[in-house]
Amino acid sequence: MPNPARRHKHVQLDQRKLSRARRAVGARTETETLDRALDALLAEAAINAALRKVGGRGKFRPLYP
Repeated sequence: MPNPARRHKHVQLDQRKLSRARRAVGARTETETLDRALDALLAEAAINAALRKVGGRGKFRPLYP
């Protein structure tokens, strides 16, 4: 039985950009590339929300300098 959280989508993307992104993240497939990109976007949004919540208090140390 397929995972109900997964859906087939038809989208038009810049193939050069998608290929560059796939190589950059070391993904085997375009689907994996898009999944990793969405994960990164959601992680960045969570970090931004946490930083807004503390209102500039505290220290932030980048994980990847």
